[in-house]
Amino acid sequence: MRVKTATPIAAIAKVFQALSDETRLLILEQLKEGEQCVCDLTSTFKTGQSRLSFHLRVLKDAGLVLDRPEGRWVYYSLNPDALEDLQEAVNAFKSPPHKATKKGCCL
Repeated sequence: MRVKTATPIAAIAKVFQALSDETRLLILEQLKEGEQCVCDLTSTFKTGQSRLSFHLRVLKDAGLVLDRPEGRWVYYSLNPDALEDLQEAVNAFKSPPHKATKKGCCL
């Protein structure tokens, strides 16, 4: 992950924490359609801007979304690099099965 944290595992944990909320997943789903203004997202989700801004900040801090200010509005989009990193992190859990060797107390 391209998020600056102590370890790669900490960065992955931060991303999974950001993904653990249904509203944030819905925001990411909405951003699949392309860059959107926070005012449009507020209208789409029928919620207050402060609540939506909180969720967007969590997604941004996790590196999943990018923001671009324009005038008095901020536009958000998916971060394709972070999504690729996430895919690689998930794929890393699919390591090939290996023969278990018993060590220690479980002999």
